[in-house]
Amino acid sequence: MSEAEATTPAPELAEKFRIFGKWRVDEVEVKDPGLKRYICLKPMLIPHSGGRHEHRRFGKAEVNVVERLANMLMRPGPNGGKKTKALKIVRNALEIIHLRTRQNPIQVLVRAIENSAPREDVTKLSYGGIVYFKAVDISPQRRLDLALRHLAQGAREACFRNRKTPEEALADEIIAAAENDSRSFAIRKKNELERIALASR
Repeated sequence: MSEAEATTPAPELAEKFRIFGKWRVDEVEVKDPGLKRYICLKPMLIPHSGGRHEHRRFGKAEVNVVERLANMLMRPGPNGGKKTKALKIVRNALEIIHLRTRQNPIQVLVRAIENSAPREDVTKLSYGGIVYFKAVDISPQRRLDLALRHLAQGAREACFRNRKTPEEALADEIIAAAENDSRSFAIRKKNELERIALASR
């Protein structure tokens, strides 16, 4: 069995276990070859693994991408540890995306992640007490981590001291990132990182 067949869920399983009972994951296509192994699209009804991956190295690569987005919304502070609240925000945001785009919202989310995942960053190198910045390629796992973090951060900042609800802010952020729109916080952060890296080559 090839790697592609191993990661592709069986059609009857995907039909039975839709995300939140609504959206299929077997028809979602990941175009970025670097992220293909790390964007997990396991069919499940409620994306809640209960942290079973926590003590395994690179275990988070086996966590459904929808759950990983919900985890990013649980930052320390008022929403720390409130998984049910985070999942509710993600579920409502996916509903809004579906109503606005008439597409599978999981596909829109995957496209947003691919567009907002930076490819280059800078690292510090020290030669004789002088610090230099050097451009480096980012690993696929970190690219995915940064994309999810920036999507969640953009939604959080958009609804802070604003009438916009977290669900609307998250839906707007994902749609804008999927369209590669510079109004998206995640796209701006990606462009900024890559611009700094280009200047440090």
